[in-house]
Amino acid sequence: MNKSKRTLAGDALTDLILDLFRVNSRILAAGDRLVAGLRLTSARWQVLGAIVAADRPQPVPWLARDLGGNRQNVQRIVNDLHREGLVAFEANPHHRRAQLVVLTDKGKQTFEAAMRLQAPWANSLADGLSAKDIQVAHRVIVALRQKLECNASEENP
Repeated sequence: MNKSKRTLAGDALTDLILDLFRVNSRILAAGDRLVAGLRLTSARWQVLGAIVAADRPQPVPWLARDLGGNRQNVQRIVNDLHREGLVAFEANPHHRRAQLVVLTDKGKQTFEAAMRLQAPWANSLADGLSAKDIQVAHRVIVALRQKLECNASEENP
């Protein structure tokens, strides 16, 4: 049987990916704890952030694309946010069925409150790390994400 061997870079990347899985789990758990008092979860907070980051109101499929997530999961979260009064739906002039998702005033206030909690938390996590090292790590993760996105689009034309 022919065994494929990883290169040195392949081994290093595998170690990085395994640690990214662990870090992701811990970030989500920490985020859940951080915003629990606002009746948010990390997932809800992330969707609110995608709505805020968009330059204009977007339908759920576009939010899911921006988040790199599953449309059905994002729809479920948006529906939860709607029930909580944090988002509203507006008519989409380009598509009758795909309504646009917008923050309500309550949603804006909740998101801003979450970000006020996030700033000291992020500063504390960054303590002892150099901004330069963090920026290098960010560039590596962005490059990996772009390669994965490119590969996915080639597999699903």
